[in-house]
Amino acid sequence: MGVPVSQMWTVASYVLKQRLHGRKRYPLVLMLEPLFRCNLACAGCGKIQYPAHVLKQQLTPEECFRAVEECGAPMVSIPGGEPLLHPQVDVIVDELVKRKKYVYLCTNAEPLRRRWEKFSFTPSRYFSFAVHIDGLRERHDASVAQDGVFDKAIDAIKFLKEQGFRVTTNSTFFTTDTPQTVIDVLNFLNDEVQVDQMMISPAYAYEKAPDQDHFLGPDQTRALFKEAFADGIRAAVDGYWNWQQSRSGKRAGKRVGFPGFAKKGRDPRPGHLHHRCHPHRI
Repeated sequence: MGVPVSQMWTVASYVLKQRLHGRKRYPLVLMLEPLFRCNLACAGCGKIQYPAHVLKQQLTPEECFRAVEECGAPMVSIPGGEPLLHPQVDVIVDELVKRKKYVYLCTNAEPLRRRWEKFSFTPSRYFSFAVHIDGLRERHDASVAQDGVFDKAIDAIKFLKEQGFRVTTNSTFFTTDTPQTVIDVLNFLNDEVQVDQMMISPAYAYEKAPDQDHFLGPDQTRALFKEAFADGIRAAVDGYWNWQQSRSGKRAGKRVGFPGFAKKGRDPRPGHLHHRCHPHRI
């Protein structure tokens, strides 16, 4: 699980090029929003609150391509609204892939199976579906204000993986979340669903969102994630210390390698994230 090596190399080369040109600020990811329409009415989102004439608007493929070229970033994230409601979103993705942009199509996946035949998506190392999963079934369905969406999203992820697509997830968290709810959903996505990558963030405080009471502030965000990942951080620090001591000869016993992450698999301890730091042998 993680970012493909080819993508890391492309991004690293791009950053190096910007620095060689003396640019201190430059775009890394283009957030390309072809429309604001959505099939859901999430309490923490402010997109569908726009006037009807705005919601009816959408970018043409040509407008999207011009924006991508003007920006120049190596990665393009296509959120919405719900991008799968755009009738030409597959045309947009296909052209960006041809231009060797790393594309993340962000979707709640609820309409994916019923609209699939309308599109002609093709698996590519440059293309990933990023499915919105805010928690386990009860938590996620409450977040999107509609029962059954969690099951449809998980079914869509499994379907996409069977078709050969790279699938990532995007999880946003609110003040109603706890370190344990963070741990539970990430372990489920990694162990049970086996997604290719997971992205997490505090929910963005949309000005027009119906629910303005549960957005995380900076201090709350740091505290939530610090506690959720505390075991992994401590293991990484201990592993690095043991490696240093072993390398300098101050640690008795068998030589310890540089710390890495354990092979994917379920942590036998309930309530813990399963990626455990362990030494690579060198």
